[in-house]
Amino acid sequence: MDMDLLVRQARIQDGQSLKDIGIREGRIVAIEDHITADAQESIDVEGRVALPGFVEPHLHLDKAFLHRRLPAVQGTLEEAIRVTGILKGKQERKDVLARSRRVLEMAIKNGTIAIRAHPDVDLIQGLIGVETLLELKEEYQDCLDIQIVAFPQEGIIKSMGTYDLMEEAMVMGADVVGGCPYNEMSWNDTRRHIDLVFEMAQKHGVAIDMHADFADEATDQRFAAATYIAQKTIATGYQGKVALGHVTSLGALDPDEAKPVIELLREADIHIVTLPATDLYLGGRKDTKNQRRGLTPVRALTSAGVNVAYSSNNIRNAFTPFGKADPLVIGNMLAHAIQFGTLENQAAILRMGTQNAARAMGLADGYGLEVGRQADLVILDTLEVADALLDIPVRSWVIKRGRITVVTHHRCDINHSSHLGDHQ
Repeated sequence: MDMDLLVRQARIQDGQSLKDIGIREGRIVAIEDHITADAQESIDVEGRVALPGFVEPHLHLDKAFLHRRLPAVQGTLEEAIRVTGILKGKQERKDVLARSRRVLEMAIKNGTIAIRAHPDVDLIQGLIGVETLLELKEEYQDCLDIQIVAFPQEGIIKSMGTYDLMEEAMVMGADVVGGCPYNEMSWNDTRRHIDLVFEMAQKHGVAIDMHADFADEATDQRFAAATYIAQKTIATGYQGKVALGHVTSLGALDPDEAKPVIELLREADIHIVTLPATDLYLGGRKDTKNQRRGLTPVRALTSAGVNVAYSSNNIRNAFTPFGKADPLVIGNMLAHAIQFGTLENQAAILRMGTQNAARAMGLADGYGLEVGRQADLVILDTLEVADALLDIPVRSWVIKRGRITVVTHHRCDINHSSHLGDHQ
């Protein structure tokens, strides 16, 4: 069988022989020690590590690179929402597209092959985030897959008219119904917010992805909605179709209090997406000693069998003034924060940025470094899989649906340069 692309001598698993990866019609058709078939194109990666492409299940493109427009002073979540609200009222299509492209270019160079983007849908900026992403989704379709979430950052009940805008976004082509239930005025309104999100998702037959329980404490019921969401998921038969970002207040509970909530999340097959860059930056701001990490309890969730993924969330704005859309940087940060340093723990972190993240986006069936799966790969300039988080190496090649989209020269005797498909 002739190949369209043959990747030779790749390190797929430490302690095993190097493998050739044969790709035809956008899919992996062979993984063997030595493939003898002819190929239209062949690259020898000389023992470098091959991973399935990285997946970012939670990114805000429409709010990226706003960090110097109206700089935050206090660094709190409340200030970030207020500052961003002011800037959202001034959004212009050309500018949103330019800032979004900066993020996408970064992500692609860093080996990301799929993104779930969460544009704000509200009365402040209307549908500009959805409109621009629909354009970018088509523009970048050869380099990465983009899912669009209709995200009501400002609430639904307290912001009358937002539900209609979300409905319009779904009709336009948004892929996922979003939610921000803690941004309501009461627990009753938070529950109604969640109910409306489920109703809309069921109507359109799509998945749900909400920002939830984003606080240091779970004393306010609005920031302790995970139980209700899990119960709703089970009642509606939506197991496996719901993702929750942040969920930091769960980490404030005593283990005995958290255990039944975590068990319910596992039963509901809810995906938890931790967002360490933002959560570490904004969390524990009022603590005067022993400042909390402000993260969801990743270790307890993982041990209980809950699917945990991570993502970059914000790139250089009031919520997170840092970021370069690099999943390995975020993974390294997360490993430090949750003390995941053993070889087994580091492997788990890599899974969170690849397989687990793909599952959170509903991509698991076609994803992975296996025969029959879509040929979405990243080749790292390191020789051991176990060194990926340690080295944060250059992405030597990125392959999307069997097509090389990024090539980065990596030897000191070669001038360092890179190119990015047709988008640079």
